[in-house]
Amino acid sequence: MPVDPHLLALFTMTTLVAMLTPGPDMLFVLGCGIKGGPRAGLFATAGVAVSEIVHVALAAAGLAALFEAAPTAFTVVRVVGAAYLIYLGVQMIRHRGEQTPDVEASGGGMTARKAFLNGLFTNLINPKMVTFTIAFLPQFVSPELGQVWLQFAILGAVLVVLEFIVDGTVGVLAGRIGGWLRRRRSAKRRIDVATGGIFIGLGVRLAVD
Repeated sequence: MPVDPHLLALFTMTTLVAMLTPGPDMLFVLGCGIKGGPRAGLFATAGVAVSEIVHVALAAAGLAALFEAAPTAFTVVRVVGAAYLIYLGVQMIRHRGEQTPDVEASGGGMTARKAFLNGLFTNLINPKMVTFTIAFLPQFVSPELGQVWLQFAILGAVLVVLEFIVDGTVGVLAGRIGGWLRRRRSAKRRIDVATGGIFIGLGVRLAVD
């Protein structure tokens, strides 16, 4: 087996506990599910999962050396990510209660494509996730077993599967609740404000961390 089975079991348990603790990813998927329905929640999860695959690849390539050598790069990426989240939140609050043709056709407040791209972009440019992945995954890799890239790939696959199980479930449940609320126009405005507030809060948190 290319991965130490004991380390793999420990990695799985640790990752599951971490994902069950509400964090930026879960809150983002929750907001997308409430705004756009179960499908948007799932596609937001897919976007986050794809970005995590990139993070795992960067961890294997040793991006930590870049951030250590150029601290400014970390700051720039963090500020861009925070600004984008705040921008999304402000746009939702500004256009609360409004419907666009593509949204009306999809029956929700956020299309699946938009949910996927937002999930991909916001998580992809989150340096905190990159540095966490770089610091976390190597703890469960055994260089003496060889095939380090394969070990990273297996751990990354486990990470993505758990992402879909945990955050995907959150997105679908939030979507079903949000779907019932969106049929009431006054409730929809409140949903937009609440979702926008979540995104702005995430952006501020990312900026000050």
